[in-house]
Order: sequence, then structure tokens, then C-alpha cells
Amino acid sequence: MLKGYGKIVRVDLTAEKISYKDIDEGTARKYIGGVGLAAKILWDETTGHTEPLSPENLLMFMTGPLTGTLVPSSSRYVAAGLSPLTDIWGKGSAGGSWGYELRHAGFAGIVVKGKSERPVYLWLHDGKAEIRDAGHLWGKDTYETTELLRSETHGDAGTACIGPAGEKLVKIACIMTDGKRGRAAARSGLGALMGSKKLKAVVAKGTLPIHYHNEERFRQSVRKIHEIYPPRKRNAITPVALTIMTGMFPSGNYPVKNWSEGTFAEGIRLAVDVQRATPEYCKGCPYGCGESHYTADGERHTVAEAWAPIGTNCLIDNPEALQQAYSLCNRYGLDSISTGGVIAFAMECFEKGLITKNDTGGIELTWGNREAMLEMVRKIGEREGLGELLGEGVRKAAERIGGIATEYAIHVKGLEFPLHDPRARTSMALAYATGSIGATHMENPGANYPELGYRVPLSNSATEGYGVLCAKTQDFGSMLDSLVVCLLGLAGEGKSVQPSRFAELLNSAFGWDMDLDEFMLIGERICNLKRMLNVRRGISRKDDTLPPRILTHKRGGTNAASENLPFLGLMLNEYYKYRGWSEEGIPTKEKLYELGLEECLNER
Repeated sequence: MLKGYGKIVRVDLTAEKISYKDIDEGTARKYIGGVGLAAKILWDETTGHTEPLSPENLLMFMTGPLTGTLVPSSSRYVAAGLSPLTDIWGKGSAGGSWGYELRHAGFAGIVVKGKSERPVYLWLHDGKAEIRDAGHLWGKDTYETTELLRSETHGDAGTACIGPAGEKLVKIACIMTDGKRGRAAARSGLGALMGSKKLKAVVAKGTLPIHYHNEERFRQSVRKIHEIYPPRKRNAITPVALTIMTGMFPSGNYPVKNWSEGTFAEGIRLAVDVQRATPEYCKGCPYGCGESHYTADGERHTVAEAWAPIGTNCLIDNPEALQQAYSLCNRYGLDSISTGGVIAFAMECFEKGLITKNDTGGIELTWGNREAMLEMVRKIGEREGLGELLGEGVRKAAERIGGIATEYAIHVKGLEFPLHDPRARTSMALAYATGSIGATHMENPGANYPELGYRVPLSNSATEGYGVLCAKTQDFGSMLDSLVVCLLGLAGEGKSVQPSRFAELLNSAFGWDMDLDEFMLIGERICNLKRMLNVRRGISRKDDTLPPRILTHKRGGTNAASENLPFLGLMLNEYYKYRGWSEEGIPTKEKLYELGLEECLNER
């Protein structure tokens, strides 16, 4: 047993049994926690043929060794399993209070297998876990569910639950935490996995302390972080929507009309009402990032990853409509990124005549039609009419529509694009193409890392050097996802907490002697293990690509994205060579031995 890590709760929903397991120090030091430990468990306990919605798939809720500690931006958790949306490694992450509460309840994570015959929820508190009936919660949205769960457990409990979308197995369903202040473990469709197991929610509340090997040294390390990032006053947070939009509009680093155009001047209106929103903080975090605001009625304010996919990408510039759409996504438990992506895709298919009013149920699914957009969000959440098809994601929807619909399906490995356009930021082209879950902006924590060899960021339009940069930052990002801390809070552009600072925190917490080289080697191991999970499910270089529209179509306008196209093949060559992978994008025998991943050799 490693003091301070907490136990893993094992839940077999088929047998309705709960067991507890300590984390041995060797496993902890090799895979850390969070994403690393989840990937290891998934490798050991599933196969290349495990169906994502089968009882044999695992659903994991994992914290890390820094979650819920004095470290700022550490109230996070990751959810993981085989993705119902993409059929490969799936992962979502969220802040708020849930991760903090689970850690202080004495647990490092939860591994759920099997399928319940009836709706249930889990209640974890101070070293104990229970399976409880959730029949009275089934069918309710995430806001109602959270209120009811807190009334029957604890008023300040952290909640992670699904809404009707997850219950109905909508493939772009997510897991929502903290009710109206909703944070979403959004990507990969893990809400559908949760629904397939008839698991409505996981509720946590803890009062147990977290112990450190050397508490004073740990506190000193935290103080050094505060020197880099001083805590903010609660009325001094710049609204993120205004900041992001005013910065991204000139560069073209946002989607317009299903990623086909370069500018949408009206979109700046979407930032206006966020200035009236109230700042909100994740539990224990002294920063309150710009994404953390809530409206007068207590709902979380629309975030950038919603206003762009649902707003500018659909040519909708109405702030009230966007807030309403975001609230619907949160209530239903829908990934707002994928929801916007599939609706923009459907609007283009409607424009091109690939779908008609007979398919939409009479809805005029035209660009800028906010009423049509809102109705389609509802249909996706209810898995009704065209919404049933769109809820499968753009890849599967395009395959079923046929014709040239695949030309308009903007995704990587089945996961819809988030906010950033790879034609404006070359780094995003390679990050999206090689992302372990598909197109993700959350595996690369920026590039301001002198310890990794980057004192000055590379040019946004460069090609050479990005293969090495992407690999290094993915390794570091995997460590942040395993610790678990927020990529936005401590690892953004401009100034960043360097990797060695996190190694120092681990050493003071557990009495280790980890140096920077070992720290980064662990990150590389985790990245390669995630890759091998995907390789045994058929992923190779053929899948590390971008849609034709992104690779070959120049956007209109006069911004940075109007003329730039990413040279993906050249960057992939550099990336694979640095990683020690074959030309087909598969980790070599030598690399797997080097990383201590010999168990993966038989499934290359």
C-alpha cells in the first residue's frame, strides 16, 4: 500500500458487488494515476474485440495523486473506457468539485464493469461505497438528478451523472458534474457507456485528509507555484468568451460554416453578455479560469467550446440562443462540441440536398436558423427522428447518408473537431491527427517549456519541428492527465509551471527521487500504451489524418487561416521517427521494450 494514494473501488454491476484494492507502489510509479492507470487497467482487462457498449467494457472514474491536494487547479477527474463513439480509447475530463470529493472520500478511482438489471447510482463517502436504486432518477435531466441526489446523500456532494441522452445511448452523450454549475467529461461518448450499464450517477463526499511523505516540502513546492501564478481576486477574472473571441477572430482560429469559410464578423456579439456573468471557481482552485462563469439563475455560462461549434460553425450569432442550446446540452448530457459539429454537418447536407425536410421532420435546417438548431439539439437528446442519426456522430451519420456526405464530416477517428482550426495553428493539425481519442485540443498543454527545449513558440505556419514538439507536449500532457491537474490552469501559453516542478511535488508527496528524465519517460510510456490500445483496435497511419477540407481547402477571408494549409505528411514522418514508431504509426518492438511495455508485444 502506498500511503496517500487512496484505494481503487471495484464495482461489478452484474453481481452488485463492491471490492476495494490498494495501489502498489511499483504500479503507481510506472503509471501514476488518472489516464495512465486507466489505460493500464483497460489494456489488462479488455481486448481488441471488446464491444464498447457491452458489459465487458470498463467505465473508469480516476483521480490522480495530486487531485484534491493543496496544488491549485487540481480538482479534476478523468473518465475513461472504450469509446461508443469512436470504438477506440475514450477519455473525458472535468473540473468542479467531484474529483476533490472522491479523493477526500479516500478513493483514487472507480472501476465499473458489468451491467445492472435496474437503474442504480453509486454513493461514496469516507471510505465506503454503496450501490443504490436510481429508478426514481431515470428519465430526469442532470439538473434535477443532482438536486435529488444531494437531498438524499449530502447537500454539498459532488455528482457525476448522465441525462436522458446517456440513458438512450446517444453516442455523443457525456457525463455531467455539479448540476447547474455543470462541468462535462464530454468527449468520446462516455455518457452512452454509463447509460449502457444502467448507472445513472456516481455521488461522492469526503472529509478524510490526504497525507504526504513530507508535508512541509510539499507546501513549499506549492508556494513556488503561487509565485508563478498568484491567486486572483474573485472579481478580477477576464471573461473568457470576450478574450478568446477577440484574440481568435483576427487569426481565423475558430470554425465558420462547418469549417468552410474564414470569417464570421457577427460572431463577436456572442461575447457581449458574458461580461455580466459571475465568476465561478473549481473547488480548491484559487484561479478561477475565464471558462468559469455562471448566469443570474445559477447555470454555467456558455463556454468557448460551445459558442464556436454551435454558434459560429452554424452561422448563429444570438447569445440568448447559444445559452439556451448550451443549457439543453447540459441538461440532456450532450457533448456540446460534438453536438455543434453534427448540426453544422447536417446544415451543410441540407444545403447540398443530401437531406431534405422529409428527413428533418419539416425543419428548415438552414444556416443561421437558431430555432432549427435548438430543435435539433432536443431531437438529438431525445434520439428522435434525424436526431437519432446525428447522435451517432458525423462519421457514422455520413456513412448512412451516403453520396459525398463524408466530405462534410469534420472529424478525426470519429471524434468531431473542437474549437481550433489547424489551418490557423499548425500545431493543432498534428495534435488532432495523432490524438489518442481523435480530434482533441486537450492533450497538448501549449509550448512554453524551456525544460523541454522550447523557450520561444514555433511559428504557427511552420512545418519542421512540430513532430518533436507534438510528441514532447503529448508526453507532458499525459502526465498532467495522470496527476490529475488542469491543463488550462497551470500549463497554458505565456507562463507555465515546468515539468520538474510536478516531479518535485510527487517526490515530496511520496518520498520518491524522480528526476525530469524519469518524469517525461513515464509520460512517453503512457502515450505509447494509449497508442497500443488503439493499434489493437485497428488504428494505424491511415487514421492519423485530417478531413480533405482541412488539408486542401483554403478558407476565405484575410486572416492567418485563409492561405495556410498543413503539410501533415511531413510532420507525421518527423513525429513517428522521434517516437520510435514504424512508418505505419505502430510502436516498434525496441520502443516497447525501452518503455517496459513488453506485455503489448503480442498485439502489435
